[in-house]
Amino acid sequence: MAAAPISGILSPHMVPLDDRGRIDEAELARYVTWLIDRGVHGLYPNGSTGEFTRFSVEERRRIVSVVCQAAAGRVPVVAGAAEANVAETIRACEHCLEAGARAVAIVAPFYYKLSPESVYAYFREIMQHAPIDVTLYNIPALASPIDVATVRRLAEEFPRVIGIKDSTGDISHMIRLIAAVKPVRPDFLFLTGWEAALVPMLLIGCDGGTNATSGVLPELTRALYDAVKAGDLARANALQHRVTAVFDPLLQGADFPEGVRVGVGLRGFRMGPSRQPATPGQLAEREKLAERLRGLLADCGVRSGDPAAAARV
Repeated sequence: MAAAPISGILSPHMVPLDDRGRIDEAELARYVTWLIDRGVHGLYPNGSTGEFTRFSVEERRRIVSVVCQAAAGRVPVVAGAAEANVAETIRACEHCLEAGARAVAIVAPFYYKLSPESVYAYFREIMQHAPIDVTLYNIPALASPIDVATVRRLAEEFPRVIGIKDSTGDISHMIRLIAAVKPVRPDFLFLTGWEAALVPMLLIGCDGGTNATSGVLPELTRALYDAVKAGDLARANALQHRVTAVFDPLLQGADFPEGVRVGVGLRGFRMGPSRQPATPGQLAEREKLAERLRGLLADCGVRSGDPAAAARV
């Protein structure tokens, strides 16, 4: 059977927790099903929005298993497989394959900011052993950057490096990246992690996005993608402004990704308390953020707390 294609809106979703801070597997499965029913093209567990660093190795593996089981092949799962060293990352890749993921996403080494040659060596070692397709994850705000030359080098040498998610939001960088890699790998996948520029990113050649806003308003991000693909740029641009209006408070209204947790909760999911402690003042600010997001949801025709309600886009 041919591998599921990857394109469109992949949701880098959060993980619901119970009152004791444990993974709420039933709620996670319910959330995954809801996202698929609301039109996302794929799922992206264990990414930055999914707080992968706040879970143990065993928990990260369990998250992938639950998500793949809930997705049941309806959409591809591109699972975060980044660990703190090569050996653990390869083991994560092996588990993702066993769990049923279509591919994995691997961020460049974090904590230490490495040279391009060291970043290349890191991925080269992984690709010599990983049993599953790999998408690179470039997020220089949190990890070593993967420069254009390194992406092209890896794409040329390793057919299983199938794409990249770039979260810089830099359109000129994406143009250079596509221009450098497409001639040697016409099938290479380009995803943007920055929905405030989703329309222009799609227009210059990106295949889709992995966007946190899709975890709160999947209907809106899907409608934007469809409008671009249909050539309806007036509608696409109008939807872009609406996406950005939601994205900004999700990102800036609280320490990321706490704004996303608030937003998903407003759609009717029990997200539980964050593993990151908060002061009383921060909790009060999140209540204010919730009120702001309720207004934005209402503008989309959504009554907060009702997961059965679909956004009007």
